[in-house]
Amino acid sequence: MLIDKKCLKSDFLLLIAAAIWGFAFVAQRTGMEYVGPFTYSGVRFLLGTVSLLPLLYFFKDSPPDPELKPLSPFWQRWGCVLAGLLLFAGMSLQQVGLVYTTAGKAGFITGLYVVLVPVFGLALRHNTGKGIWLGALVAAIGLYLLSVNSDLRVAFGDLLVFAGAIVWAWHVLAIGWLSPHNHPLRLSIVQFGITGLISLIIAFCIETVSFRGICNAAIPILYGGIMSVGVAFTLQVIVQKTAHPAHAAIILSLEAVFAALGGWLLLNEQMSGRAIAGCVLMLTGMLVAQLSSHRKNPAA
Repeated sequence: MLIDKKCLKSDFLLLIAAAIWGFAFVAQRTGMEYVGPFTYSGVRFLLGTVSLLPLLYFFKDSPPDPELKPLSPFWQRWGCVLAGLLLFAGMSLQQVGLVYTTAGKAGFITGLYVVLVPVFGLALRHNTGKGIWLGALVAAIGLYLLSVNSDLRVAFGDLLVFAGAIVWAWHVLAIGWLSPHNHPLRLSIVQFGITGLISLIIAFCIETVSFRGICNAAIPILYGGIMSVGVAFTLQVIVQKTAHPAHAAIILSLEAVFAALGGWLLLNEQMSGRAIAGCVLMLTGMLVAQLSSHRKNPAA
């Protein structure tokens, strides 16, 4: 059997991106040992914004699809701002939630956005197949096992991260609407810049922001800004143009697995048998939903 080296290379680079994003949950938790959640997000995203600016030179504008209905001047201007506000809200809920939950659990709960996107897409008249609903049901059962205690209480941190996953899903839908009309890097730079600026403003209002604290958290901040935002995002933008959609769906879903692995290796986080079973079901549901979506629209 012949091996498609180009496909293998794309899969490997996507796996690196998934691993970087998964281990970023560890960096987020570690960084907050020295700075507040909004300080971490603010510095991280502004650093990520700066790291992407040089790429504008290498990735030129591509002509818009002539078959696309152009956006109104209002949404052409303010759509990117809306995407930035959604990114800020989702990231803030995740970052604050990580104060109260583990990196592994946060990774799996955040990953639910891949199931929520097609479900919420119903409000925008998107088609949703049976496989997506099956995936959503399996993932919901997994979330129950992972986050609901035996006394039927949900951990506060898990609830915040799940709220973040809901916002992430709407953010993905917004990006799907805006990206055909915008240069992908410019759209991302605007989003990251808005997230960083708002986060720092809030940090100066409610947190103690110190140069020493930022220096102590330098390694987690550098990882979150340069590796997670700059390197992993760039890999995704470059590779997903040629990667097999089904392969990309499976590999990027492994972000949650890498988050749990990083939490276990670097933070000594442990999961009960019930929580592990929940993670397995959630990953299964995410994969079923993703693969069903790509089979329905193989060009996606």
